[in-house]
Parts: sequence; C-alpha cells; structure tokens
Amino acid sequence: MTAPASPDPDTPATSREQDAVRILLLINGASESPNSVELSDPGLAEAVGVVRSQVRLQKLDFWLRNPDYLADELLTDFEASGELRLLQLAGEILDSEEPEVRRYPMLRHHFGAYEPLDDALAVLRSAGLIARRRRGTVDRVRQHDYYLLKAGEQVAGQIVHDAPAFSYYVDRVALVVALADGLGGTDLKNRQYLQREYAQAARGTRIGSVSARARARLAQLREQHQTEQDAGDQ
Repeated sequence: MTAPASPDPDTPATSREQDAVRILLLINGASESPNSVELSDPGLAEAVGVVRSQVRLQKLDFWLRNPDYLADELLTDFEASGELRLLQLAGEILDSEEPEVRRYPMLRHHFGAYEPLDDALAVLRSAGLIARRRRGTVDRVRQHDYYLLKAGEQVAGQIVHDAPAFSYYVDRVALVVALADGLGGTDLKNRQYLQREYAQAARGTRIGSVSARARARLAQLREQHQTEQDAGDQ
C-alpha cells in the first residue's frame, strides 16, 4: 500500500473550520428533500435536506475544491450540447486565477478522489447543524447519509449574509449540482475517472491539475465557435 502523501508546503491546505463551512454550504446546496420515513426518525424531525452517500458528497466536493476540473467538465458538456452558457461559465473560471487560488487538491485513493471529512463533519454534527445516518446491517455499513437540519440551513444563510465572500461557494455549488444532475455517487466517480490526470494519479498522491490543458481546450473551442458563427453570418 502506498503511504499517505506527506505535507507539501507548496500544496494549499484547508483548516477544519474552513472545511466545515465549505461542507455545510455544499450540503445546503446539494440536498434533496427527505422522505416521510426519514422524517419519522425523532433525530431527523428538523431535517430539511439530505445528501445520500459519502461517495456522492466526496465527488461533489472534488469539483468544488478543483475549479480546473469543474471548468473542463463544463467544456465537455458544451461540446455535447452546444449550450453557449457552458462555454461562458468555463471561461469565467479559466480566464481568472481561480484554478490556482481556489484549488485544494485531493488524494487519490482506491475508489478515486478522497479527503477525510470526519473532522469537518464532526464540527457540524456537534453544533446540531447536520445529522448522519448509517444504512446497511450491523456487520456492514452500506452508506452514510448526511441530513441538513433546520439550524444548519439557517447558519448557512447567515454565513453568506455576514461574510459575502462565501457566496463564491454558493455559486460554485450550484454549478457542481447542475453538472451532477441525475448522477449518483458511483456515476460521478466513473465520470471523474475519465480524466487522465485523475485516473493515472498514483494511490496516496495528490491528483494533479488540468488547468493548462483546460485553458488550451477553452481557446480551441472558442476559436471553433467563432469560426462557426462567422460562417453563419455570411
């Protein structure tokens, strides 16, 4: 087994508190409505949303922590749909320093990108902002589900009100959720494995950036779009 990556002074790191805020805003923006059976659990009576499975939470967080990968996936969807807004959104990310200053690389583990979230989730659970439920049997936990409680929804809104800079995460969570529309945790993992840098990263190492490749791809697609537009004007 490959040893965990050693701390790298050149690799941006987040604090437990930063992770807690990011994960709270992610759960707040990515939650679906809990069902009546879940709400019948006394501990979930105040639940207003749920993210089903740690795999899904981790894969959504990967795109949130890696704007270069998010932008490259937007370009992929643009090529498939021709929706110009996707090209523009990718350009907003890649034309800025966001892929450098907002990127927090994740480790490559056996099942893809992974970063321990236990500390951040513990902060949120101890504050009564989220709740966790295990699904499966006594001998084998099949998945963890994360429930946003009413207090967590209120705190998420207050954070953005008091510190508008955090609206960055609200905007990016909306992009990430739209990109993941209809995809479960395993589907998201499979899509992320299509990225060469992601799939080929050695286990236990940080997954490398795709910024340079994504920017070159953006330039090519812009040129192609402009050429098609000019031809249509003739």
